[in-house]
Amino acid sequence: MTEATDGVLHTLFRTDQGGHEQVVLCQDRASGLKAVIAIHSTALGPALGGTRFYPYASEEEAVSDALNLARGMSYKNAMAGLDHGGGKAVIIGDPEQIKTEELLLAYGRFVASLGGRYVTACDVGTYVADMDVVARECRWTTGRSPENGGAGDSSVLTAFGVFQGMRASAQHLWGDPSLRGRKVGVAGVGKVGHHLVEHLLQDGAEVVVTDVREESVRRVLDRHPAVTAVPDTDALIRVEGLDIYAPCALGGALHDESVPVLTARIVCGAANNQLAHPGVEKDLADRGILYAPDYVVNAGGVIQVADELHGFDFERCRAKAAKIFDTTLAIFARAKEDGIPPAAAADRIAEHRMAEGRRS
Repeated sequence: MTEATDGVLHTLFRTDQGGHEQVVLCQDRASGLKAVIAIHSTALGPALGGTRFYPYASEEEAVSDALNLARGMSYKNAMAGLDHGGGKAVIIGDPEQIKTEELLLAYGRFVASLGGRYVTACDVGTYVADMDVVARECRWTTGRSPENGGAGDSSVLTAFGVFQGMRASAQHLWGDPSLRGRKVGVAGVGKVGHHLVEHLLQDGAEVVVTDVREESVRRVLDRHPAVTAVPDTDALIRVEGLDIYAPCALGGALHDESVPVLTARIVCGAANNQLAHPGVEKDLADRGILYAPDYVVNAGGVIQVADELHGFDFERCRAKAAKIFDTTLAIFARAKEDGIPPAAAADRIAEHRMAEGRRS
């Protein structure tokens, strides 16, 4: 963008958002593109993270989201054992209204201008077909279609990884990784959530869903008549007998209003940045609710797109994503050993790997 408002500048220089290496404000007047590219860290390698296309209320809100998401990607990539730092991009606007080929090509040129410091992929509001367009202007693009040299939809392995995190959570809490007979509430049954529902049903779980998009819920119910639905997330977190809550939509699902009324014993979902603010992880622990850190269990997708850079092999990626089970268990063990919540334990492990990367 040619100019930054005072609010945007204030957000950029807030000291509590992670000390990012670089933030790029992008504007292309011809296509209507307004975007933010945030690079949090390249200590372990080029920053890798998706492109979110969302109708933010303000530029300040968009910058704040990009900063939070980029920081989360640094931790996610570190915990997944990838040689990548963390980055994220957001495009401001309603994708159903303003997304065009011209806009995506302009975005691709901005990513390319970073010379490989940031590698992009899909996220909320962007799809494989969009990455195919972006890739026409930028070789540092993943999440492309197989026809265009990519790995295709990363939501499949994202859901698989979350399922492994749930199994590990069940093993830690109940001594058995099976979810048979457990009641699981899935909030958001879009790209990732509907795949997660299938894993849960195959494992014998009882599934309850909700989504702001009625058509997404209807698609799941039509395909799986045994699934039940509730009107909204507030109703879902209060469902009687709920064993596991899986936030799979946007972030901030765990906050001062939701945690006190949450009936589930485990929280494990695909959404990024589920903790609305620091301290929520302690509130969960104080209530005896086991939290599987979001950036650990939802790393299946980034494992897939990172592999795409080296010649994609699905079975190799699936084997890597299956290790999320062991990683999640290791975090719970570290949390118990250090007397801290799992989120803090995961942060310590990730920060150690990033620090070691800077010294190597």
